[in-house]
Amino acid sequence: MLTTTYYNDFFEFGQQKINFSFFELSLPDDDPVYTLKKVMEDLDFSGLLANCSDKGRTGYNPIMMYAVVTYANMRGVRSVDRNVELCERDLAFIWLTRGQKPKRDAFYEFKGKKLTSEILDDLNYQFLRRLQKEGLVTLKELFIDGTKIEANANRYTFVWRGTINYHLAGLLDSIELNFTRYNTFLQEKGYGQKYDIGNAQMFVIEGMDKVRSVIEKNRKRKLSKHKKLANNTVIEIDNCSPLEILKLQKNLNTIATGEGTEFVYGKGKRKPEIQQLYEELEHLGQRLMGYKECFEIMGKDRNSYSKTDLEATFMRMKEDECIKELFSS
Repeated sequence: MLTTTYYNDFFEFGQQKINFSFFELSLPDDDPVYTLKKVMEDLDFSGLLANCSDKGRTGYNPIMMYAVVTYANMRGVRSVDRNVELCERDLAFIWLTRGQKPKRDAFYEFKGKKLTSEILDDLNYQFLRRLQKEGLVTLKELFIDGTKIEANANRYTFVWRGTINYHLAGLLDSIELNFTRYNTFLQEKGYGQKYDIGNAQMFVIEGMDKVRSVIEKNRKRKLSKHKKLANNTVIEIDNCSPLEILKLQKNLNTIATGEGTEFVYGKGKRKPEIQQLYEELEHLGQRLMGYKECFEIMGKDRNSYSKTDLEATFMRMKEDECIKELFSS
């Protein structure tokens, strides 16, 4: 696991290895790279750093690599080769990397081994919430121009039930773990009886055993280079929804108010246990909400849908009163 000196290395020491005056004169003041750097200062990179080893040869700063990948995405760049070229020629990328020139292998290793899908989801969620806090995005409008979306339609705009089931299995494990953590917190502190709050429970009614079985088989098939099996089972769960998680957060708010516990924010401030649990539940609820919306769009008769299929998306949302309630709350 890497130490927190990586925070200082990227955020506090500045870009000392380059001729600062030259680049500052060349980069416009409103370049989004400055906004990116400022927003990233308040993100929690502990998950990413924990996934990086401090043994062996010292690689590129993982926070810097995340900044480069994120800034490239902001500019519509997806190609690794293009990222390599920009780090050598583009002033904003050179400013982010402090003149370092990561090659293709560095980017592939970072994306394949360090920036896992779970860590990426967490960082992107923090990033968007920080942008919302700064008033830079509202998160109310997901699509602005239908033509633009259609022009960018490719295989990555499709959402597959099997892929969601794979990630949902891990998410449900995290939710169950935090439900147990929530119950333990209430019992050990005596808050359940004091505030008349019951335990959190989740029940998987149908489908999850089959989904996990297919996931395990596909892991073995990948090693033997066989084609993956379809994992399109419909999963039914009770007592586990974004609304249920919101209820738990409301209970934690009640306890915090009653006990006079204040939530703290900012780097270097230690969050109380109740706040850590509250924020973890919020993160899990947001992810669950995203998967729920995908399943609602697909229904039980489809195993995929295109993000450009807006008419079908909005028709289903209008017909679903539960989704309306969640968006209005």
